[in-house]
Amino acid sequence: MRKTALLLLLLLASTAARAQAYYYPAMGAEWESRSPESAGLDPAVLKSAVDFAESHEYSGSRDLRRAILEGFEREPYHELLGPVKKRGGPAGLILKNGYVVASWGDTRRVDMTFSVTKSFLSTVAGLASDRGLIRSVDDPVSEYIWDGTFEGVHNSGITWSHLLQQNSDWSGSLWGLHDWADRPPREGGIDDWKHRELRTPGTVMEYNDVRVNVLAYSLTHLWRKPVPQVLKEELMDPIGASTTWRWFGYDHAWTVIDGLRMQSVTGGGHSGGGIFISAEDMARFGLLFLSDGKWEGKELLSRDWIDRAVAPSVPNPNYGFMWWLNQPGPRQMEGVPDNVYYAAGFGGNFIVVCPDQDVVMVLRWLEPSEIGEFVRRVFAAF
Repeated sequence: MRKTALLLLLLLASTAARAQAYYYPAMGAEWESRSPESAGLDPAVLKSAVDFAESHEYSGSRDLRRAILEGFEREPYHELLGPVKKRGGPAGLILKNGYVVASWGDTRRVDMTFSVTKSFLSTVAGLASDRGLIRSVDDPVSEYIWDGTFEGVHNSGITWSHLLQQNSDWSGSLWGLHDWADRPPREGGIDDWKHRELRTPGTVMEYNDVRVNVLAYSLTHLWRKPVPQVLKEELMDPIGASTTWRWFGYDHAWTVIDGLRMQSVTGGGHSGGGIFISAEDMARFGLLFLSDGKWEGKELLSRDWIDRAVAPSVPNPNYGFMWWLNQPGPRQMEGVPDNVYYAAGFGGNFIVVCPDQDVVMVLRWLEPSEIGEFVRRVFAAF
């Protein structure tokens, strides 16, 4: 018993010491840099990784309206419903212990980030869990949201965990968009998709923005205020993020709570909207996760939530609570530690967290299929 307690104390002390060893940039300050050599990295090998990122730009158009419409042309009724912005060129940072050891491109340019937004959204759910607004992620969401969004035999059994892991198979329409019309199967047609057999929640993972937006809508009503306001007050301001990031919903996606009209945001950007943010603000978010939810010693997000967020889901071991996990499976990056996890968005937007190496990588507009090769090149520099 004493030995177990001692080991636990040593683990907690080690975690606290590691978090305190990080550099946390102040709001608006120039991010402090360290040479690769001082951080234990081979500068030539690290430069080859940066050169690789710069030479493997996302092949889609920089006019993101065109890239989005071409990328999702298989979806019936697909259209742009929220803000869209032309993108910049490749950019990114690599942090070691919070210090910048490599950067490229315009790291302060605000760009769309697409499904990286999902990892921010799941974190808003984590904040709700930490504060007791969500009693358990295994609770049916219908116990919290009673307006009909989760009515019926199937939808009433969907839990917060099912929404966070994208295995709910929620059925319905939100903001005029049908769940079956988002990334439909390659087989069949509209009638087949409309009348498909529903899968038991928790058994099949399906990437689906309509259902992600149902989570955003539910969290808006749970917090009783706009989700971007929650993120700003609870997280982004405390970690010193700039004033330039924005989180949008569809132009018509408005709800009323406590007599106030507020926008329900999206968890991605493939119909427009989502989080528009700089690489540097993305890096702050990644650094918060690297340091177990603490910023300069103050806990903003519990370690317990982070552990749950990066735990493999049963139907898809490569996916947690809207974070991609480097576990055995189709999305595993060969030659990279299993405990690496990352946020990923359309067009090659990434936040990669490497706990054992105390490293965060942020990439903008890398050809998405090349992320594994880039990460392997960075690891080769150690």
